[in-house]
Amino acid sequence: MSKIFQNGIWAVALLGLAGCDDPAFRTAAPVAQTALAPAHYSAIADNGFTVLAVPLAEVPAEMLQQEVAYRTDQAVGTIIIDPATKHLYLITAKNRALRYGIAVGRAGFGWSGEADIAGRTAWPKWIPPHEMIARRPELERYRDVGQTGGVTNPLGARALYLKTNGVDYGFRIHGTPEWDSIGHNASSGCIRMINQDVMDLYSRVPDGTHVVVLTEDGQFPSKLTLPPPTPKTRKPKAAAVPVTEPDVFGLTGAGRV
Repeated sequence: MSKIFQNGIWAVALLGLAGCDDPAFRTAAPVAQTALAPAHYSAIADNGFTVLAVPLAEVPAEMLQQEVAYRTDQAVGTIIIDPATKHLYLITAKNRALRYGIAVGRAGFGWSGEADIAGRTAWPKWIPPHEMIARRPELERYRDVGQTGGVTNPLGARALYLKTNGVDYGFRIHGTPEWDSIGHNASSGCIRMINQDVMDLYSRVPDGTHVVVLTEDGQFPSKLTLPPPTPKTRKPKAAAVPVTEPDVFGLTGAGRV
């Protein structure tokens, strides 16, 4: 059997799979020879900072940026995030996408729905929400003032700010110095990317880009589903002070008689 014929059989088989009805639009297979060169993940000097090189041998191949076949009816330029597979897809053509590895919200912090990019920042300041400070008291020094941008900042080299119907729920697509968290449930709801990848995505998408976050089982979202609110910490009740019955005979003016 010739190699050309064998390739033809595989192509037919793949087309048969792609023909299955998949409401999650998750049919994604790498396109041959389109993974980025290793130089993409080398060290980068940017705005006075140096993004460190990524040790590619320690990152699963499926978490590195590559062009893939991706079956979807979404418009070119749309971002689709699949928390189940830990991938972000930027639709580049009909049934084609750039795929990036991501980290998503850990247990209790996942969300799904649709949003739009409402702003973008290079080397953003990070202001931890008060609920996070309550969970991690060591962040108290950043309350309301934030941590300035830099190589150790949790938001990494770039941040894309998401809003749904004009409301900011605090979700971001951003870089991270913790490249080893990619492929895991590791964040507080934001979408983390390798710094080199978020810099690449930042250069490709404008404000107003539509973002779809699939459900945990890979379905297209029918509504915005947010993580449950953080329980408020109750202040300890003050100790009860015993009430002493006053000596009515020692009172002057109005009083109980």
